[in-house]
Amino acid sequence: MKIVDVTIIGLSGGTVDGGWPQGNPPEEELNTLVEVHTDEGLTGVGSCMTSKSLIVAAVQLLRPHLIGEHAEEPARVTEKLRQSCFWQGRGGAVEHAISGIDIALWDLFGKITKQPVSRLLGGNYRSRIKPYGSILFDEPDQLRQTLQATVARGFKAIKLGWRPFGRRDRRTDERLIRTARETVGPDVELMVDAGGSEQFWPHGYKWALNTAKMLAEYDVVWFEEPLPPDDLEGYVELRRHSPVPIATGEVLTRRQSFRPFLERGAVDIIQPDCTKCGGLTEAWRIGWLAYDHNILLVPHGWNTAVGLAADLHLTAALPVARYVEYLTPCVYLDEIITEPFRPDAEGFLTVPDKPGLGIELNREALRRLGV
Repeated sequence: MKIVDVTIIGLSGGTVDGGWPQGNPPEEELNTLVEVHTDEGLTGVGSCMTSKSLIVAAVQLLRPHLIGEHAEEPARVTEKLRQSCFWQGRGGAVEHAISGIDIALWDLFGKITKQPVSRLLGGNYRSRIKPYGSILFDEPDQLRQTLQATVARGFKAIKLGWRPFGRRDRRTDERLIRTARETVGPDVELMVDAGGSEQFWPHGYKWALNTAKMLAEYDVVWFEEPLPPDDLEGYVELRRHSPVPIATGEVLTRRQSFRPFLERGAVDIIQPDCTKCGGLTEAWRIGWLAYDHNILLVPHGWNTAVGLAADLHLTAALPVARYVEYLTPCVYLDEIITEPFRPDAEGFLTVPDKPGLGIELNREALRRLGV
């Protein structure tokens, strides 16, 4: 079965504010869907965490190396794309586009073989995964309302991130964490994302260590991006002394970028985003390297229902993966597939067992949200 075309759908109108200083308006394009079509009528879908204009340009570069290729060989085909565009890519938007194509090819491979992607990745270690509701910090009163609404949606784990945490003073930071813990009680897991990938992040090792000690008092599960994402030595030192697990990795692309963080023991939790890092193929490779170094993989997922489906299959196929990120509320998660994911009574999501990613796009919603 041969690849004959690639189509691109930018998403706009439902973009969630990501916490950047300038904000993210709903019409900003931060997520793009990619569909790969075959000569036998099957189509696979993937998701990229970057704008449509960048994906269009990247696919123009990649198309000559993709059209005519075998649809049932995702790992080889996407490595061919990566190697063929080495001098113009090697990360960034080109790798983001390869990521979406790779996910779409795994979706196709599953449809061709009539198997779920998780089984094709090696098999299911579990059939349910705990999602954590991913939200932004806010002023205490509004934060309390947001947390209550997130718990009401069925989440038993919640990650809070970015502004105003780490942007004012230590008293504010602790007040926000205390508010969160008092609001959700002892039985809901809390994670904290400082957002160290924000431009001109002002904090270093000592701030991160002191903050980690405060978070430990509130039973926080992990401390994410407390340092700039390229501060490898800082992460090595912080992980050695922090009383809470340290997590990072969402901005890295290509498995080679993750290797030093794993081999140096810089993190307790590594967070590849399969819509950016190179797709399911690269994320799966990163996951097994993490496993070999006794490091937990938790995929970053500030994206779409397509990305969430990919994350579920990935975590099902790795021995010790435990969580997936679930941006909430988010139109791109709640409306663009015909059967949206919802936490069950115990706060878990079921890994799809239909062929491919096990999802179907809601074309009516895409007509409204697609660019």
